Amino acid sequence: MTSSTRNRVGRNRVGTPPAVRVWERSLLLHGRVWKSSLLGSFLQPLLYLAGMGLGVGALVDATTGSPELLGGVSYLAFIAPALLVAAAMMVCAQDSLWPMLDGFIWSEAYKGMAATPLTPGQVSDGIALWHATRAVVTAGGFAIVLVLFDDTRTWGLLAAVPVGVATGLAFALPITAWAATRDGDRSFPAILRFGIIPTFLFAGVFFPIEQLPAAIQPIAMVTPLWHGVELARGAVLGTLSAPAASLHSAVLVAYVFAGAVLCRRAFGRRLGS
Repeated sequence: MTSSTRNRVGRNRVGTPPAVRVWERSLLLHGRVWKSSLLGSFLQPLLYLAGMGLGVGALVDATTGSPELLGGVSYLAFIAPALLVAAAMMVCAQDSLWPMLDGFIWSEAYKGMAATPLTPGQVSDGIALWHATRAVVTAGGFAIVLVLFDDTRTWGLLAAVPVGVATGLAFALPITAWAATRDGDRSFPAILRFGIIPTFLFAGVFFPIEQLPAAIQPIAMVTPLWHGVELARGAVLGTLSAPAASLHSAVLVAYVFAGAVLCRRAFGRRLGS
């Protein structure tokens, strides 16, 4: 080992944590579009809530039997916490596809990182930290918008934000692990079309999953989004029991942990551990 390499390793041990260095690189790149991204974090919730929560919600609330079906709350109160979680999922899932592949085969940024004292595992951890940051901004922006509405202005929003982050990571990490094994993006549209979008539509965001055919309900229940939706909705509406909170939280933690393990392994194989 040369003296310059030993110096870099020494600085790496006592300076900024390696994963944070990877995160800083993503932050610097994101700085080019941060204004539009931040604007979208507030504009998107307003559009969703105006179109679905207020527009469609007015029709749903006027329908006979709707209050009983929705647990005695307005459609806006029912759908808003779920949209917060779903937005985090969508942002993290999309960030886990083409941007990840870019780091491997187009810009080869991750290969460059692995050529430094950074290990593939540290690169993976830094990317996971960036996914979490994106989820925080998305879920946090949604929560700020929900404060504007009487039906969703509760302390439960403070709990809904970390739920959104966990749900985003539950999708981002396994998808990132998959992207780390690919040499092209041919499978990516299928992941969105047949994985993310159906989950968004049928995991309890827009209606209770009890309205689905009995054969499909178990499929919805195993998705991280359903558990995140149930947690956030229950927290915001004050209807979450301790056993349910424990169950949903455990499932999300299991998804995140498994995704992190898969991600580190995939990066190790691709970049050489």
